[in-house]
Amino acid sequence: MHTTPRPPNTPPTPSTPPAKHRLRSDEVYAQLKRDVAQFALVPGDRFTENEICDRLGVSRTPVRQALVRLQQEGYVEVLFRSGWRVLPFDFARFEQLYDLRMVLETTAAHRLCDEGVRSPNPIHYAALDDLMGLWLVPVEQRSTDTAQVSQWDEVFHCTLVEAAGNPEMARVHRDVTERIRIIRRLDFTRQARIDATYEEHGKILNAIRARRGDQAAMLLRAHIETSQAEVRKITLHQVHMARKGAVG
Repeated sequence: MHTTPRPPNTPPTPSTPPAKHRLRSDEVYAQLKRDVAQFALVPGDRFTENEICDRLGVSRTPVRQALVRLQQEGYVEVLFRSGWRVLPFDFARFEQLYDLRMVLETTAAHRLCDEGVRSPNPIHYAALDDLMGLWLVPVEQRSTDTAQVSQWDEVFHCTLVEAAGNPEMARVHRDVTERIRIIRRLDFTRQARIDATYEEHGKILNAIRARRGDQAAMLLRAHIETSQAEVRKITLHQVHMARKGAVG
């Protein structure tokens, strides 16, 4: 049987493109992370790779790749010959990340106010104007969509740090934001916290626009500390209710 020779230096075509594996792995990773965030997988739960494969309808390779990523991020651990386990929330680690976030954001507030005194930057002010247009609105125009407000909240804090003009500081802050997102979103599951966020963001923006760095930093610190305490309380409650429901 005659076959056409492969041109020289042409690599063989793989049976399954690596990009397809990566795409499936990313999808499984995102789904399992949502399961943890929404307490479908509760800290202490044990499961096998085959169970995940059957539930999500995927092969074992992307499941293993996704679980390794989650293991590196501290969400799950592998058990010797007995599958995987969801790790308890490491509140000490989250508190360290919140401390770092607070340092970055209060520093950014001071830089924005100080730079405004030295040489006003139109780009910075344009970013702040966009935030003011989003957060300084009448009560009846405020969003009640928890997912939307959670996303806008991230944009608010990331924009403040980015506008401070230090790309490395902004990069570290984005990394912190990604790592605390899994519990931070819980702060917007109650309308009272959404209303408080609108009020507090507005005060912070007004202080920055007035170039009152100390006041802006103080307001940011109080805002982050309150959010941190609420998130911890809600997380503990949600874990308790999820476990209670599983037992029931």
